[in-house]
Amino acid sequence: MTSALADPALAQAPTPGTVPWVLSPDMGYGYDASGKTFAYKMGTSNAKFLLKGAKKVPKNTLFFIGENGQLYMRSGPFLEDDGKFKFGPG
Repeated sequence: MTSALADPALAQAPTPGTVPWVLSPDMGYGYDASGKTFAYKMGTSNAKFLLKGAKKVPKNTLFFIGENGQLYMRSGPFLEDDGKFKFGPG
């Protein structure tokens, strides 16, 4: 997710019933070892250190929490041709 800090996130308009995931260039988002998520206000004094070893998130990547509470990511299309979410309720 660190690439979102360097470049603004571009997204389609959300489909009905979805909640936008707002990423901000001055914020960092963490997922710690115990499975908790956090948001942090970022500074610029150590930006080079932050980007060292960071990887860009590929386009067409879906993030989700599994039934076990674990954060997952899945690369590949997640929208149908008509724009509906592939993995939504029947």
